[in-house]
Amino acid sequence: MASPAMTHHSKKSLIIGILLVATTLRAPFTGLAPLLATLGQTLDLDTMQVGLLTTLPLLAFALLSPLVPYLTRYLGLERSVAVALVAICLGVVLRARGTATFLYLGTVIIGAGIAVGNVILPSLLKRDFVSILPKMTGAYSLTMGISAALASVLVVPLATHLGWAQASLSLLIFPLIALIAWAQQLKGRAVTGLSRPAMSSNARIWRSSLAWQITLYLGLNSLIYYVLVSWLPALLVDSGFSATEAGSLHGLLQLATALPGLVIGAVIARYRDQRWLAMAMASLWGVSLVGLWGMPSWAIVWVSFAGIGSGAAMILGLSLIGLRSRSAHQAVALSGMAQAVGYLLAAVGPAAMGTLHQQSGSWHLPLLFCLILAVVMMVMGLLAGKNRLMEE
Repeated sequence: MASPAMTHHSKKSLIIGILLVATTLRAPFTGLAPLLATLGQTLDLDTMQVGLLTTLPLLAFALLSPLVPYLTRYLGLERSVAVALVAICLGVVLRARGTATFLYLGTVIIGAGIAVGNVILPSLLKRDFVSILPKMTGAYSLTMGISAALASVLVVPLATHLGWAQASLSLLIFPLIALIAWAQQLKGRAVTGLSRPAMSSNARIWRSSLAWQITLYLGLNSLIYYVLVSWLPALLVDSGFSATEAGSLHGLLQLATALPGLVIGAVIARYRDQRWLAMAMASLWGVSLVGLWGMPSWAIVWVSFAGIGSGAAMILGLSLIGLRSRSAHQAVALSGMAQAVGYLLAAVGPAAMGTLHQQSGSWHLPLLFCLILAVVMMVMGLLAGKNRLMEE
């Protein structure tokens, strides 16, 4: 349950606020992916310039995540979330102005806002919902995946009727509603940021082997996921699917990513040791990658496996941030580290896999490389899943 000082009404309001914030942490970014080909043609962008639209937000996640603990120290957790939501709203509006300059500027600002939200939510759960942390992590991950799936499925029909700019602007609905709801968390609340002594956790965390195991588990999951998010439509079209079918399967990936949120939180909460869970989730990645390589016509199966494995691994990794940390300030430091390294890997992944595809002329080499990374992820999960706590 939440902090005893919170009333039932304030707990309910906070839960609603957290779930609505979660809708903004993927949809404004991944919702643009089905439109990348259209953007390239409309704005006369080459492959590298189009690829930047995926890479820039991930770089923003990586570079800004370690700085979020310093932001929360001065603004507090609640006000920092509000700043993040304002940034996402601004970025969505700028991105929809219809020019390449505003497209890139808005994309970077969206990335900055999402980076702040990504880091803060696990520490909010650690502070206020420690006894039901895996369940709450599963709930917000479910919400995040459902909103991303809706964005991926609806953005192409909207673009067909209204144009890409208006379709992109429609994604404003997620951060705008979240911002209105989150305003309730700012009323009469003092700034409760991290103390100066607590900030030392931000430096010590980088020397912890357990922190690196959790970080690499989450990071490799993110890398493989964003490679698939970026290139799945192209891979499917090359395998004989139509653009519409590829867009629908891209939406299925987002939806399948959300589904583990229904049950995985309760499963994680039942066990103090999560090693077998971590390995099982990584193995789903392996099965899906082999399937896409050898039997792409069964893509609906492999995409479903990929989404379920990735979504479950993300929920477990985010839960481990709270389960393995000793306090909220240590959780925010570990979250910042995991997000920074994870998204740096994810930023490199799509471009690297695109280069491998271009040089080899097929998707076999990129899929093989991702399969190797899934095996490494399995090893990291075996280590991070062992029941123990971080050192203070």
